[in-house]
Amino acid sequence: MNDTTWVLDGGRLIDPANGIDRIARLVLHEGKVHSIDTPDGDLPPDAGRLDVTGKIVAPGLVDLATELREPGSEEDETIQTGSNAALAGGYTTVLCCSSTKPLMDSAASVQLVRQIAQRVDGVRVLPIACLSKGRQAEQMAELGILAAAGAAGFSDTPRPMPNDALLKRALDYCRMFDLPIFDRPEVPELADGGVMHDGQIGLILGLKGLPTEAEDLAVARDVRLAEATKGRLHVGPVSTMGSIDMIGRVKSRGIHISASVCPHNLFGSDELLRSYDSRYKVHPPMRSPSHVEALRNAVAEGVIDAIESGHMPRAQEKKANDLDLAPFGASALETTLAAIATDLVETKILPWSRAIECLSTAPARIAGVKGGTLSVGANADVTVIDPLNAWSVEAKEFRSRCHSSPMTGRTLTARVTHTLVGGRLKFELHPTVASAAS
Repeated sequence: MNDTTWVLDGGRLIDPANGIDRIARLVLHEGKVHSIDTPDGDLPPDAGRLDVTGKIVAPGLVDLATELREPGSEEDETIQTGSNAALAGGYTTVLCCSSTKPLMDSAASVQLVRQIAQRVDGVRVLPIACLSKGRQAEQMAELGILAAAGAAGFSDTPRPMPNDALLKRALDYCRMFDLPIFDRPEVPELADGGVMHDGQIGLILGLKGLPTEAEDLAVARDVRLAEATKGRLHVGPVSTMGSIDMIGRVKSRGIHISASVCPHNLFGSDELLRSYDSRYKVHPPMRSPSHVEALRNAVAEGVIDAIESGHMPRAQEKKANDLDLAPFGASALETTLAAIATDLVETKILPWSRAIECLSTAPARIAGVKGGTLSVGANADVTVIDPLNAWSVEAKEFRSRCHSSPMTGRTLTARVTHTLVGGRLKFELHPTVASAAS
């Protein structure tokens, strides 16, 4: 049997890029999508067969901002453990944040991450290089050299970019490379020392707040600079009604800007922090129910383009600290798809086609990377989902090195059963021996 040739039979094929949502046979051959609905007599020889009846077959998920932490912070995550987690969550491509040690502000550091990812041979890892030297927001990094080294985009994430002039110059400069800039919108002076959403719950708990204005003002700056430069700017993740309002208004004027949201901002409110449990200390923070409702509607209406995991792994000894001292962060790659299925699809806010678009097609388009489609000739990056598989989240069972998750204890509907990268089966929930196609 050829390990890159597969016939996926009987599944519900969902490919938003081509408007496909129907029961179909998908054939993968030599690392590419070979065909759809090929007759038995025309199947490639030595193909493995996967019976995916009752399951959804979708293009592999693409994450716009994954912290993999290697090199330098392997106690939090490694490229190997992060890749394993991503594959279990249905991801075939992740954009890796520049929060490594050394930082990805040199060609050598970008190439090192790519080399480690190549050795791991799991999910596709595309480095996002630093936007500023040393992530200090004082001097623009050598973007041309970083692009030549293989950077897929530029960002100081998880740090915001407070330097307006630097961001404007970078947006202008990056047009020659046609690479995106990702900004996590926040005004540091307003957010400094904040622990949770700045609201009534935080006041009752005596915890310093992260005001919505810190995000709103940064988003206003971002969209204005995107309009002025016509550069490729992605804003996210966002978490406030004010951000949604501004993004929606500039999009209505034909300004090209994209935005994303994290799953934890689509399900939980700041009420969860009453427990003082640090697994709910995430960034952006869980906000009030009115913000959660507005974000859900913004995803449904297309104001928000994509859903990113918000995977910010931190070691258990760090998260075990008191709430005000524990770092922001959580493991999210293994739960994102299931959380979206539970909170948005099951509740009829989104159809499955829109959910797949937000998790795969749109992120691939925003990043300008191959993926997000099952078009004939495209990379054979495929995710198979059992939409009726209800499971209880137990963070201690994660493949990620980080076992802190705001989803712990929840029963989620839908689970990834298979993930194929370049036509190779990289993850199977319950491994079985595939039969040869006849």
